Amino acid sequence: MRLSIRSVGKLYQGRVRALDDFSLEVGPGVLGLLGPNGAGKSTLMRILATITRPSEGHVTWDGHDVVPRPDPLRAVLGYLPQDFGVYPHLNAVEFLSYLAAVKRVPRAVARKRIPSLLALVNLTEAQKRPLGGYSGGMRQRIGIAQALLNDPQLLIVDEPTVGLDPEERVRFRTLLSELAGERIVVLSTHIVSDLESTATQIALIDHGRLLTAGTPEALLARAEGRVWECVVPSERLPALQAAHRVSQAIRRADGVHVRLVGDEPPVPGARAAAPTLEDAYLAAIASPVPA
Repeated sequence: MRLSIRSVGKLYQGRVRALDDFSLEVGPGVLGLLGPNGAGKSTLMRILATITRPSEGHVTWDGHDVVPRPDPLRAVLGYLPQDFGVYPHLNAVEFLSYLAAVKRVPRAVARKRIPSLLALVNLTEAQKRPLGGYSGGMRQRIGIAQALLNDPQLLIVDEPTVGLDPEERVRFRTLLSELAGERIVVLSTHIVSDLESTATQIALIDHGRLLTAGTPEALLARAEGRVWECVVPSERLPALQAAHRVSQAIRRADGVHVRLVGDEPPVPGARAAAPTLEDAYLAAIASPVPA
């Protein structure tokens, strides 16, 4: 089970380049695609889901190019797009039964699988309620259920926790971790905390290009020695923000407690700090993209 992305680019009309020479090898586990809004994450996800064709490059699944022949990948693909819509007058069972038919899941298989999926996403008690009355978190969970109808080997979820409350976000992250197992889960987000407890591999993307990729531990190691904490007067904060990537600024009685990323101590007396995943992300974004 291997997903290979090789020199993929996407150029939209108007000469807008959403992806540029993007290459990555992905195996079983959770791959987190992390980057700011507009970085190209959703474009890459649509290409992997065989919805959008790349302008150049190749995507292969177990060695087979899926651009000219997408059907073999589609047979083992589950996809939850960022803007997932439901039929508000259908209940969960009706909705999943309809999508199972669309995905050509045999009726007998779907009949057995739908109750187990509803239990997996904790919607058994709400299965007869119209989807129009579901909360945002419940709709995301029914979205995961539909993506799992065909027991996919590749599960793609795009910005799944946007708009969810903290409790729903934690529940969703836990569910994705449990689903990884022997499948590939590709999770796109701009929320660093979504990946801290789920991702086995993280790819940082900005302006359509891959900045770096690796395990969370490897990304943290690359940020060692580049994270600082200091206390400065309020009037000096704008200068620090202009010169460095500031991840935190808390105003207290003795001044502004600042946490930032930089190659050198920003002020005399600044203390080196152990990097977090957010620091590693900011350090990569702050570094120049290779030509």
